[in-house]
Amino acid sequence: MKTRFSISALLLSSLILSGCGSGGTSVSEESFVAGDGVVTFVSQENRSLAPEINGVSLTGKNISVENGKTTVINIWASWCSPCRAEAPSLQALSDKYPKSQFIGILTRDSKNSALAFSRRFKIQYPTIADDSILLGFRNSLPVTSIPTTIILDKNKKVAARISGAITIASLSELIEKIDNESAQ
Repeated sequence: MKTRFSISALLLSSLILSGCGSGGTSVSEESFVAGDGVVTFVSQENRSLAPEINGVSLTGKNISVENGKTTVINIWASWCSPCRAEAPSLQALSDKYPKSQFIGILTRDSKNSALAFSRRFKIQYPTIADDSILLGFRNSLPVTSIPTTIILDKNKKVAARISGAITIASLSELIEKIDNESAQ
């Protein structure tokens, strides 16, 4: 009995450790397209209405885009290295811009992994797990990489996109530019 337990423990340990031994690469990480931080800005007259963005957050609250607010939508997954890298900056910016709304959209991930990620990085803004929302951006600024951050103007129109990890400077500039626009 003791030998079976030891062999089982050894096998389990080797499986766990072998999952970490490839430099952090997993099948999931290999199957996504990494963005390079390119910023796309859409002039006010050329903006399209964003898809309906609403649902139940990972913590069970009903979430939707609020009227009259600049809204930052971040598409992410816990297994995505650039998502982990940008998470502290996104939380810091949501604190810096309390009049703007921040919403995460979880893609291709489990709720438990996402909740652990949110706890680890102390993410306070809500996240919705609904990939169908992403399809709604195909006629404006499609989501072509993970992470992607889309900024909506106060009229719920798609104003900008950052493909890949954000920087504090790039997202701050977009939030301020869009927030200071006059409503149309």
